[in-house]
Amino acid sequence: MALEAAGGGGILLENQVHSKPSVGARGWQFAMAPIYTGFNGWERAVTIVQVWFSLVAAGVSLAVGVFAWRRWRYRRAVYGPFPAHWQEILDQYLPVYSRLPTALQSQLQRLVMDFLYYKRFVGCAGLEVTEAMRLIIAAEACMLILNRPSQRYAGLRWIYIYPSTFVAQREQSDAYGVVSQTRSAMLGESWSNGRVILAWDSVARGIADFNDGRNVVLHEFAHQLDTEDGSADGAPLLYTRDSYAIWSQVFSEEFQKLHRELAMGFRTLIDSYGATNPAEFFAVVTELFFERPAAMRERHPELFEQLLNYYRVNPLEWSKQL
Repeated sequence: MALEAAGGGGILLENQVHSKPSVGARGWQFAMAPIYTGFNGWERAVTIVQVWFSLVAAGVSLAVGVFAWRRWRYRRAVYGPFPAHWQEILDQYLPVYSRLPTALQSQLQRLVMDFLYYKRFVGCAGLEVTEAMRLIIAAEACMLILNRPSQRYAGLRWIYIYPSTFVAQREQSDAYGVVSQTRSAMLGESWSNGRVILAWDSVARGIADFNDGRNVVLHEFAHQLDTEDGSADGAPLLYTRDSYAIWSQVFSEEFQKLHRELAMGFRTLIDSYGATNPAEFFAVVTELFFERPAAMRERHPELFEQLLNYYRVNPLEWSKQL
């Protein structure tokens, strides 16, 4: 006969006339009582219970084993020694790495190993992604999360890499609501659904000159930080509620100032692309903060101070040596 669950918490047999069993141990007694009747009923019930507990124990053991294996695998990948040839790659192709203070170098190594463990890289348009490519992108991305252990780009899963400029197609609506398809040549893109897209030749230009204030990896991963709160608005997750007021004031004033200077034809330290919208402004000034900190502090001291508080590193400490 089939079993069905009673609303009060007991288990009842169909077609049995019993009062509704109570919740708890007494409920179990009522529920099991009919099973104990008949030929070998007691022995059969005991066997069923034993099998059930054995299956549960096996399932728990398997789950614990899988968790322990994954934990061991993660710790081996992330907390083992940093491979010597990775050190050589970073020293050769990312000069800023060797200028970092020793403590930040060690921290960056762990962040990179964690990043490479969780993120997946995909070559596009026939590009073969090498170990050096993965390592360089990971190192630059993780520079943005130094001294911030809670940051791991948790929502990011995939990094797609094109050999060169790629074309993105989007729908765009005008002031009258007319929707049209647009095609744009892109150096990089950041999506809130866990994807970053990069053009490798642009990445290579960024690491070749870490003093020009332009770096596509820093730019796109700043967008990832910006969207962690669910919106791309130029205001990432800050540490205190009071921080948002001063952040909004400083960034709004600097954004408007950039618009005014561009309108008057002035040459600006902040790239004109930053005037596109607040999200692009945040990404552009992040590039400037890490690559040209001295110039930024001199010409935009309040903006520099806000980014210093947010990123919790001071690029002035190592930029003097570049």
